[in-house]
Amino acid sequence: MREAVGDRRNRILAAVQARGAVRVTDLAAELEVSVVTVRRDVEELGQEGKLRRGHGVARSLVPPEQAVPAAPSTGQAVALVVPERHAYLNEVVHGARNSLEAAGIRVVLHLAPHASGAERPIVDRVRAAEVGGLLIAPRWRSAVAEEADYRWLAEVDLPMVLAERRPRRGGPLHAVDSVCSDHWHGVRLAVEHLVSLGHRRIVLAARADSPTARALRAAFTEIAAANPAVEDWSVLLSAQDSDADGEFGDGTDFADPGWLAAVLRERRATAALLHGDVDALMLTQQLAEAGTRVPEDCSVVAYDDVVAALGATPLTAIAPPKAEVGRVAAELLRERLTTEATGSTWSPRLIEVQPRLVVRGSTRELIV
Repeated sequence: MREAVGDRRNRILAAVQARGAVRVTDLAAELEVSVVTVRRDVEELGQEGKLRRGHGVARSLVPPEQAVPAAPSTGQAVALVVPERHAYLNEVVHGARNSLEAAGIRVVLHLAPHASGAERPIVDRVRAAEVGGLLIAPRWRSAVAEEADYRWLAEVDLPMVLAERRPRRGGPLHAVDSVCSDHWHGVRLAVEHLVSLGHRRIVLAARADSPTARALRAAFTEIAAANPAVEDWSVLLSAQDSDADGEFGDGTDFADPGWLAAVLRERRATAALLHGDVDALMLTQQLAEAGTRVPEDCSVVAYDDVVAALGATPLTAIAPPKAEVGRVAAELLRERLTTEATGSTWSPRLIEVQPRLVVRGSTRELIV
C-alpha cells in the first residue's frame, strides 16, 4: 500500500532530526522509494524551512548535540512480537518499524506461532536479550486466552507497549501502555452512516476470534441498542470457525451459502456491517448469488478497508488507522525509554486512534 506523501516526509524529518544528516540515497533505501522521490521531498521540506539541503544530503536545522534524544544511547534494540500470518497487523508492524528505524533504533521482529500462549516463551527470550523495550500484539483468539495472558504480561520487567490491543479495564494490564484503534467510534461511524441513509434494521456479521472482532460485537450491541432510529438489530458470527467461547450462539447454518440472505429476509434488514474485508467480499458475493442485490436490496459496510475497494461493487468501509497505531505505539515506547533514561517517572498512557469512513458504491439511500 502506497504511503501518503505527508507521512513519508514526516519520516524523513524524523530521520534527519535523529541523525543530524542523512544521505538522500540512504533515505530512499530505507523508505523503499526512488531517489528522485526523496530528492523532491527534501527540496519541498527545505523550502518550508524544516531542514537544510546539501549536495545529496539532508541536514537538520538543529545540531545533533542540541537535539532531544529520540531514545536512550544504549544501542539497545526494540523487540516487536506479533502473530505469524496475521494480515491485519502487517500495517501496524510497518508503521512501528518505519518510526523506530527512522529514529535509528534497530527492530528485532519475532513471529509467534499460531498456538495459544505462543508469545510467552518468545517474551522470555526477549527479556534475556539485549533489548531496550518491547512492542507486542498478542493473538488472543478468545477472551479466555486473553485473560490467561494478563498475569504474566503484567510481570514483564521491560518497557512495553501493547499495539492494537486494549485489555479489560481494571485488570492486571490496565496500567500498561497501549495504543489501539477506537473501534467503538468506527462502529458508530458505520451505524450513523447507514441510519443517515434511512436504514433502520441492521445486521452485524463478525468473527469472534480476535480482540478486534470482539470489540466490534460489543460496540455494535451497545450503539445499536442505544440509537432510537434503529428499529431492529442482530449480531451474528460471520464464519463457522470463529471461536466465540460459547458467548454467542446464533444457530447460523453455515452449510447454506445463502445463510446471510436468509437472515436479512427473516429480520427484514436492509443493511449489514461485515467484518473483515475478505469475509465482507465473500458474503457480498453470496448475497448476489442468493438474489439479494448490493446496494439496491441491502447496503453493506465492510470493517477493515484493505481490499474492500476491489469488489465487483466497491465496498463502503471503516478503515482502522493500523499504520498510525504502529507509529504512535513506537513513538510512545521511544518517549518512555527517553523519560526513564533521564531518571524521570513514567505515567502509563492508554491511547486510541480514530478510524475513518470511506464511502463507496455498496451503500445507498433506502427507497421505501
